[in-house]
Amino acid sequence: MSKNKAKILGVTVLSSTVMLSGCGLFGGETKKKIDPPKTVAIGDKNASKETAAKEKGQVENTVKTELYLIDKNGYVVPQTLNLPKTTSVAKQALEYLVANGAITNLLPNHFRAVLPEDTVPTVDISKDGVATVDFSKEFKNYQPEDEMKILQSVTWTLTQFNNINSVKLKMNGHELTEMPVNGTPISEHLSRASGINLDTADVVDITNTKPLTVYYVGGEENSYYFVPVTRRVSNKEKDNYVAVVNQLIKGPSGKSPLVSEFMSDVKLLEAPKYADGTVTLNFNKNIFGGIEDKEISQSLLDALVLSLTEQNGVEKVAVQVDGKADIKNDKGKKLSEPVTRPEKVNTGSF
Repeated sequence: MSKNKAKILGVTVLSSTVMLSGCGLFGGETKKKIDPPKTVAIGDKNASKETAAKEKGQVENTVKTELYLIDKNGYVVPQTLNLPKTTSVAKQALEYLVANGAITNLLPNHFRAVLPEDTVPTVDISKDGVATVDFSKEFKNYQPEDEMKILQSVTWTLTQFNNINSVKLKMNGHELTEMPVNGTPISEHLSRASGINLDTADVVDITNTKPLTVYYVGGEENSYYFVPVTRRVSNKEKDNYVAVVNQLIKGPSGKSPLVSEFMSDVKLLEAPKYADGTVTLNFNKNIFGGIEDKEISQSLLDALVLSLTEQNGVEKVAVQVDGKADIKNDKGKKLSEPVTRPEKVNTGSF
């Protein structure tokens, strides 16, 4: 039995807990319904209004920022948090990656920060999009097993910003060509092309492969989230869009706790079509996954859109079934228009 089918019960629950909207991708705890009190004093109403106004003001003074943190399984995962508005968003994002620092009271359950305690970062961004990060000497005080995670977290956190394409690292003013603990080589300019959560479990000859990043599902009931994973696919795979779909259908490696909502019998009926930033995919009916009324799981759609928009030039994804675009998701929303990537991933609330 494939891992996809083995996890079908958990993923079915996921479908109702993770959704995509115009402002982001959501995957958090389900809100409980609470009966209102039978009597409410006028003073309570005023207090409620004041509380609501205060909360609104707090939100307006924040900016949603993706922080790549480490989950309980050791994956580097984006979590979108509301950070104070600032003119130095890149520097602030790194400061919130420091253990026992500003992130402490905001950390989601079962997540931890990646940078060593007391690390102080500075960031200089060049006109050509290179962010040079200079860490204080405390940067070297990390566990050896976190070395690659730190590189990935810093790179992916910073490259979320439109004016940053790559990252260069320094420590105490000296350029780093390798990491200070385990000696992992550092390229002159780190970018997302280097991958994240590298999975080579099923690869025999890595020299004849290329990296491909797709999104699987991690977490547990009531707190699912999407995890980017870089797989290695054969260089013979000429169509990266097909390769992405195939990796989603194949699912994560057998030892991984992650899951994919794509069933093993899902197939593309024709080659993907690309035009003006939009990829159009025509699936067989198995894309419905047994959902009644021929609806596509929203979380399946989310994973598909996130994975395909990692490819250069892809901004939207249009889905067809048996050549027809007249379909809807499991929320009853018609998918007559191509779906865009959310601005932020894993916002943690509905």
